[in-house]
Amino acid sequence: MRILLVKLSSLGDVVHTLPVVQDILAARPGAQIDWVVEQAFAPLLSPLLASGHVQHAIPCQIRRWRKAPLASATRAEWRTFKQQLQAVPYDAVIDLQGLTKSAVVARLARLAPGGKRYALANQTEGSAYEAPTRWVADVAIAMAPHIHAMQRGRELCARALGYAVPPVPDFGLKVPSALMERAQGAPETIAFVHGTSRADKQWPLEHWITLGRQLIAHGYRIALPHGSTDELATSQAIAAALNVDDEHHSDERGGSSSSRGRGTGFAGPQAQRPLGGQRSTRSDERGGAIVWPRLSLDALTQHLAQCAGVIGVDSGLSHIAVALDLPHVQIYNFDTAWRTGPLPVPAGSGVQRQRSVFARPTPSVQVVWDAWLSCLPLPAQVSEWAPLP
Repeated sequence: MRILLVKLSSLGDVVHTLPVVQDILAARPGAQIDWVVEQAFAPLLSPLLASGHVQHAIPCQIRRWRKAPLASATRAEWRTFKQQLQAVPYDAVIDLQGLTKSAVVARLARLAPGGKRYALANQTEGSAYEAPTRWVADVAIAMAPHIHAMQRGRELCARALGYAVPPVPDFGLKVPSALMERAQGAPETIAFVHGTSRADKQWPLEHWITLGRQLIAHGYRIALPHGSTDELATSQAIAAALNVDDEHHSDERGGSSSSRGRGTGFAGPQAQRPLGGQRSTRSDERGGAIVWPRLSLDALTQHLAQCAGVIGVDSGLSHIAVALDLPHVQIYNFDTAWRTGPLPVPAGSGVQRQRSVFARPTPSVQVVWDAWLSCLPLPAQVSEWAPLP
């Protein structure tokens, strides 16, 4: 059975769609799956291509093509894209995007005899939707209006192909053993994902600095990714503040337990117990904060895979952290975590390794800290927040 998935963008939406591949293969062993995706996000599919779970990623650049539709380069690239899209016939073409652009792609794809096009029949809360997606579909499938973005895609594919949705999503982003060994050799790194597509989804700079101080005092190093000039400036500002503090307190960290208590903002046993309830192996040379270079999406995913955890705002990178099954706190300034945030772990499945926090105008550092502790297998018994001096 040949299946074409149409999910073009954005990064978070593509991440939320990853589990449908494993769902389909579990229900239809031997299915051959191709995926149409914006070229910028195609590297995210590299692990699925390497494993053979996805046969072909068909890249497009519709975002760029729309800016200059009559340019000779656009016309040439569009012809190449159509050739790739129509290279083989499909038994099922599933439009998971629900927009006009994805409907056009689904309509251009070739169907095998008896093949069908499937799409969403209606809009769901908080998600964009355009009517042409159901106009070109042979089968339009109605969805409950209040549904998580990931579950919506999984349910659409399950109902299109006739199987039950598995209880636990599998994103297929298995961490290679070599990266796992490197992560175990340097378990202290926490990535701060502060960048997001909208300013009103950001967390205050001073909150990142305060949280970073607390984590560094407990033996962690902070890694700061970025994807734009503005995000680089924020990463550099956080790193500058944390590294100055780290140098200032380096003597205190090597002193008595009482001096470490003052350095962390805790007193007594709380000050001496690192996050996770385990002894820290961090040396002073490995502390502080580091600004990662600007990385390609696949390289950035590998860097995240080597971290002990991720704390971030609602963004594509935070969703990748969930897909990698890292301890993760996702920060929301709007009540939308029900739609895009980490899903609850089914009863009896173990520790909730990813959590979302929401408050207006923004969650406090205390709330994020408490959520972080609850994501760890052996959380430290810390009940009060005390900012560093």
